[in-house]
Amino acid sequence: MVYGSRFLGSAPHRVLYFWHSVANWILTLTSNCLTNINLTDMETCYKVFRREVIQSIRLEEDRFGFEPEITVKIAKRKLRIYEVGISYAGRTYEEGKKIGWKDGVWALWCLVKYSIQEPVVARQNVDSENTAPARAHHEEGV
Repeated sequence: MVYGSRFLGSAPHRVLYFWHSVANWILTLTSNCLTNINLTDMETCYKVFRREVIQSIRLEEDRFGFEPEITVKIAKRKLRIYEVGISYAGRTYEEGKKIGWKDGVWALWCLVKYSIQEPVVARQNVDSENTAPARAHHEEGV
């Protein structure tokens, strides 16, 4: 699995709402505590999955509950997760931003709900060493 992170890398990014950054930090910290993984940006919408993996996971959430649900379910399957820096230009509400405080509360609820309800699943063979191009590239000494 590959997650994009708005907080890795040195690309310029648009600075917007302080309280959204605080809420994102709280959600990511809570996610990390409940899943024992160390993401920098759980609420990123940039995620890459192998088709077999995403099709094997029963998803219930839409909207802003998707990120917590998929993060917990991936962590419970003990699949490898990589983060890469992404460029990001945030939007204002006038430009179409839709998230509000209720979405943050729902995301917290989803983190707790799926952390309790989702069973730990044995690691699947679909997460092989060949699926991590950054790591394979590095190990080849290139």
